[in-house]
Amino acid sequence: MTIRLPDFKGGLRAYEPRAEPLALTPGAPLASRTVFSAAHVVADPYADTSPDAPAAVDWDATLAFRRHLWSHGLGVAEAMDTAQRGMGLDWAGAAELIRRSAAEAKAVGGRIACGVGTDQIAAGSLGEVRAAYEEQLAVVEESDAQAILMASRALCAAASGPEDYLEVYGHLLRQADEPVVLHWLGPMFDPALEGYWGSSDLDTATDTFLEVIAAHPDKVDGIKVSLLDAAREIDIRRRLPQGVRCYTGDDFNYPELIAGDEQGFSHALLGIFDPLGPLAAEAVRVLDTGDVTGFRELLDPTVELSRHLFRTPTRFYKTGVVFLAWLAGHQSHFTMVGGLQSARSLPHFARAYELADGLGLFPDPKQAEERMRNLLALYGVAQ
Repeated sequence: MTIRLPDFKGGLRAYEPRAEPLALTPGAPLASRTVFSAAHVVADPYADTSPDAPAAVDWDATLAFRRHLWSHGLGVAEAMDTAQRGMGLDWAGAAELIRRSAAEAKAVGGRIACGVGTDQIAAGSLGEVRAAYEEQLAVVEESDAQAILMASRALCAAASGPEDYLEVYGHLLRQADEPVVLHWLGPMFDPALEGYWGSSDLDTATDTFLEVIAAHPDKVDGIKVSLLDAAREIDIRRRLPQGVRCYTGDDFNYPELIAGDEQGFSHALLGIFDPLGPLAAEAVRVLDTGDVTGFRELLDPTVELSRHLFRTPTRFYKTGVVFLAWLAGHQSHFTMVGGLQSARSLPHFARAYELADGLGLFPDPKQAEERMRNLLALYGVAQ
């Protein structure tokens, strides 16, 4: 049977859903690359709340999704942008998420790294920004998780130039118990981060970023670059000190960056690996054998879906991620903290469904089709 899907021109088109999913099962641990999936949170659909109220989280479903990712050999990047930090999930909710997920990781032997930011303050002096970072770093370290120092809106607002970034990050790196991941999130993901590292000129900002790392290479496990600029990531990767990893955060160009070249490769810490988890893990296992062509054959076809989910305004990609989790059966509803399920259009959802179904990402294609039909009916689309 076909399903009628709305297009971007105001019409409907016929689509024939896939009959069988792509057969993917957990396999051997990943060897050649360290791969994290930034994971979404599942809202509690029964909570009497509002978009500007503290997030109501379904903890059972949220943790079950993390166990799904761990079962396929992926690490979990927790309380990151994908978990709606600053877009529905406040610091109190993030702290609880970190503690719960870190405990779950310890129980099942999963790898976890958690976001450290300053979102408990809206703005402040450099001293207040540093204290906010320190508070969150303590929570992550007390949970026995690796820390990811995320870009800070408050620091971006308070800093007068590159020297302020060097001072704040230098202080935090000296204080950290274990090597951390530094995260450079571009303004396409968060407009409030325009001019991060003290300059809107990316060459100047890159130099400052690398200066922070060069001063503390023993305290930097790696960097996550989320600029959607493959050439810049490769340039940064080649300029890193020996032993400091590059984790790609480029949801447009990840296959080529992970595959690498004769001068190196990127590991991965990606939001798109939330819906692609099992397929991404299988691709890396193929890469583990040295089969770059096989790796690209598996992962290259997913880029169209990723570019669709992360299309402008990029920061709303979380809506598509949660939508696909619902269609895939990882949660029973399509509700998001902060009411963010309203952030994308019906044609956007229809195209996301079509692309994901074509890749075989839904374990139960009939269930995904039924849920898509229910959404279409809700919007008044007759079949």
